[in-house]
Amino acid sequence: MTHVRHRVLVLLAGAVGLVAMLASLSVATASTTRTAGSDSAAATMKPPKVPNAAALKSKYGGQSITFVGDSVGGGHQRDTALATKFAKDTGIKVKVVPHPAASDASYSQLARAFSTHSSSIDVAMVDVVWPGAFAPFLVDLKPKLGAQSKLHAPGIVASDTVDGKLVAMPWFGDFGMLYYRTDLLKKYGYSKPPTTWTQLFAMAKKIEDGEKATSANFSGFVFQGNAYEGLTCDSLEWIASSGGGHFIDNGKATINNARAAAILDLFRKNIGVTTPRGVTTYQEGETHTAFIDGDAAFMRNWPYAYSLAQAKGSKVAGKFAVAPLPRGPGGGSVATVGGWQLAVSKYSKHQDASIEFVRYMTSKAVEKFDTITNSNVPTIPSLARDPQVRKAAPYLNPATANVPRATRPSTVLGAKYNEGSKAIYQAISRILNGAPAASVLPGLQSQLQALIK
Repeated sequence: MTHVRHRVLVLLAGAVGLVAMLASLSVATASTTRTAGSDSAAATMKPPKVPNAAALKSKYGGQSITFVGDSVGGGHQRDTALATKFAKDTGIKVKVVPHPAASDASYSQLARAFSTHSSSIDVAMVDVVWPGAFAPFLVDLKPKLGAQSKLHAPGIVASDTVDGKLVAMPWFGDFGMLYYRTDLLKKYGYSKPPTTWTQLFAMAKKIEDGEKATSANFSGFVFQGNAYEGLTCDSLEWIASSGGGHFIDNGKATINNARAAAILDLFRKNIGVTTPRGVTTYQEGETHTAFIDGDAAFMRNWPYAYSLAQAKGSKVAGKFAVAPLPRGPGGGSVATVGGWQLAVSKYSKHQDASIEFVRYMTSKAVEKFDTITNSNVPTIPSLARDPQVRKAAPYLNPATANVPRATRPSTVLGAKYNEGSKAIYQAISRILNGAPAASVLPGLQSQLQALIK
């Protein structure tokens, strides 16, 4: 189908565009942590004013819309603050509803609403891999937001454009990275973070063994190990960085290979050894909680966790840094492409008011606010030159930002992506919970091959 071929090209372009944009954020070295000054700015920064508010109030004041927004980290608090400001300035009431924590559950929520033509959702955040599947149910934003879309990285805008229609607007980007405790590395004689998975597990075990004497809950390494979309993202990084492919390559399922099996077995053998036994139930929240509470030496997570780890009350503030994720034999460090967009439902009873809310939420001023207060990756390249952004965003340093990106197989699977991802994370979960990879991967490869159009 032309639609599927189009999505292949634009999502790849989006990944390249995001990498290029991030590369321009030359802010610090990989070991830099946020300063107290930027923390203070984040704590006191107010949501920006809504431009042209009086005109919007005269047109749409009194209307009510529902926004299905973020639920990870400080995302819901950010959404509520911005929606409150938007409502105050424009008179448009915004009900903010956090989406389910698991990305696939959020997908299902939207799919149900769209399939029943429900008007219960006006604006929704959508994963970077969803625009192709949801395009028939989304408003074309190009007539009203086409000019503003030119502020954003062209590749990301392209990935939100389906059959010539701008079905979503870039909101913030994402990529996986390694968080590590600088104080503990120094304490145990390490001068730099690990560059291979084998090194990571060895360092994690040494640190864990030492810290267990005074902290019974301490573990070496935490990540998103629950059976949900996050595990698809994490395991893609393990496998791709080991030369094991991307689940599906060149139109064929490729997951059943020796390199993929080896790295998955390495992770399986470290469950309950350098990780908590319960890591197989961890999503983002449990992962960052363990790290922020000082109960882990290493963490794989997204950029949002940076602001939480540096916030008042964090036990690791000023004691951590970020680096590229490790690599396996036969590969190099990679980071899964993530990111979220904002879209308007075709079944909204207040489409114009909803579009104005999206205009505000994807504006340069709001992206700056989000980067500084919630450590999300801006999709507007010019923000790289903003002094406040440069000061607040050391996690976007070139050493980490220039890491090659791995893309989930949404372009090949199209509308069947959610089904394919479920097959992936359920299979990886079985491995992490004790099944040898060789006993699981042949079946997973067959499942994925059957879904390929």
